[in-house]
Amino acid sequence: MRLTKHVHACVVIEEAGRTLLVDPGAFDPRTPELLTQADAVLITHAHGDHLDRAAMEAELARRPSLPVYGLEAVVGPLSEIGSAVTFVSPGDRVDAAGIDVSVHGGLHAEIYPHVPRDPSVGYLIGGRVYHPGDSYEIPQVAVATLLVPVSGPWTRFADTVAFVAAVAPRRALAIHDAAFSEIGLRMVAGHMGPGGHTTVPVELMSVGESVEI
Repeated sequence: MRLTKHVHACVVIEEAGRTLLVDPGAFDPRTPELLTQADAVLITHAHGDHLDRAAMEAELARRPSLPVYGLEAVVGPLSEIGSAVTFVSPGDRVDAAGIDVSVHGGLHAEIYPHVPRDPSVGYLIGGRVYHPGDSYEIPQVAVATLLVPVSGPWTRFADTVAFVAAVAPRRALAIHDAAFSEIGLRMVAGHMGPGGHTTVPVELMSVGESVEI
């Protein structure tokens, strides 16, 4: 299985010649291109940094049979365009482009006490890689490779470190990093890299970088 990091929280998983796109957000100008290459799409929640709705709608208009998975509250409107939009809930298990995916979580992390928490799910992909969306909720499954959100209005280094410790993956890769400058990313490396405070080092990846997992 090959994982490629794209802008912010977007990743591509490739296995056995199939391509699974997760959280194609509006921060990445290449999102329309990535959608054309996808065999299936997973969406964790509705925020624009995770779902470029205009690009998604355009791709479904072009290719209505593209499988798209997400909460009904998130992808429901897309089902009016696409013929293969599937609603999922925590506890579900689906076959997405030939890759086994289980659904976890349920709510976005708290941003402010007065802001309601939006629906959000995480996905365990291929039994190995966990994409949590915008949440540090602990999936009650073994995780080999954890994708770790490191920046955003709902994150805090202490919470990130606790999340990694609780999930206890063999490997951790940073995502959700667009809110940080190069200086901020160096701080992440210092706090969460080798010799830092996490139980396993959180690896920083460049946009377009791929790893075998």
